Amino acid sequence: MIRILLAEDEQAMREYLTRALERSSYEVVAVDRGTAAVPLLESEHFDLLLTDIVMPEMDGIELARHCNAVSPETEVMFITGFSGVALSVGESMPGAKVLSKPFHLKDLVLEVERLFAKESFGELK
Repeated sequence: MIRILLAEDEQAMREYLTRALERSSYEVVAVDRGTAAVPLLESEHFDLLLTDIVMPEMDGIELARHCNAVSPETEVMFITGFSGVALSVGESMPGAKVLSKPFHLKDLVLEVERLFAKESFGELK
């Protein structure tokens, strides 16, 4: 089963995303800030870090950099409500997927499915 670590400071959004991903058969561990995600990334395996970019204490970009350092095999996907922030992420982390709020849950699930379908296709070669 694919494990997702979700870092989202907005409670309603965190619960909404968790339910949608769990309904699509993903295992989700949700935290309310980047600093809460760090020890989990260091002690557990996650296939995907799904993180809001703008959060208190530690933003999603800093969290993603830490994730790449301690768990380079973990994929990273960003969610944000700030289009300007999305542009700067594209420059600082090329190739990272950024979903801009508001988005439909089906779009999120499709992006996650696409990400892992690509990986499993690569293993078939």
